[in-house]
Amino acid sequence: MSTDEQAPLLVRRDGAVVRAILNRPARRNAMNAELVGQLDALLAELAEDRGARVLVISGAGGHFCAGLDLAEAGTPLPPEEKLARQLSRNRRTATRLATIAALPQVVIADVEGSAFAGGLGLVCAADIALASAEARFAAPEVRRGLVPAQILPWLAHRMGRSQAGRLVLQGATIGAPQALATGLVHEVLPDAAALAARTAAVVADVLQGAPGALAETKALLAALGDPVPGDYAEAGAQAFARCAAGGEAEEGIAAFKAKRQPAWASIPA
Repeated sequence: MSTDEQAPLLVRRDGAVVRAILNRPARRNAMNAELVGQLDALLAELAEDRGARVLVISGAGGHFCAGLDLAEAGTPLPPEEKLARQLSRNRRTATRLATIAALPQVVIADVEGSAFAGGLGLVCAADIALASAEARFAAPEVRRGLVPAQILPWLAHRMGRSQAGRLVLQGATIGAPQALATGLVHEVLPDAAALAARTAAVVADVLQGAPGALAETKALLAALGDPVPGDYAEAGAQAFARCAAGGEAEEGIAAFKAKRQPAWASIPA
């Protein structure tokens, strides 16, 4: 369990409850290699930990997670190395989301502020998603010249294919009320304090359940149908790698960093 306040992932344990706090507030908790490495290590531990019964995922500094750290993703590399790195990164993303969903613990996403792109995937892979009223949600990948490869099936599973399709194709940000209406989150609370109190209450509810019965119930839910078709994860990784290593992503990420419109964007009159 991490006690270093400068660590990119803070892990706190109180009995059967584990809290994983994404801790890069200056970057709105965007996921770089160090952060996801520590998160993956925690998930591997929890998969074998029958003493832990609840995992709460949240973000530091008033935001949940802005998704992939584009500063790291946009690092100049030779084309073949860039393609290989993007392919590996996206495969790990697929594994991470599947691992979260398959944990024997009940996973709760506690969402304040931005939950974008890969951060949105974390929300949808969780069993229960709670948000504060000011939370915002987006899948802006196409606006960066990228594709929402591994989060798409999880979005479709949570929201339905039509709503997920609109979210990823339009690329616009939605607020908490719309996220609630479309099934993206289960409950919206007025503010951060109310969210913290509600999360605590939901944790207390979950702890009333028998640990073995909860784990078996999660397994039965999974048996109803895998959100990700058998060959999708690899196809998604290949598509992401192609786009991420291409010219559109280079322009999209550069435009994002410069806070300007990318070359392909046009605003209707």
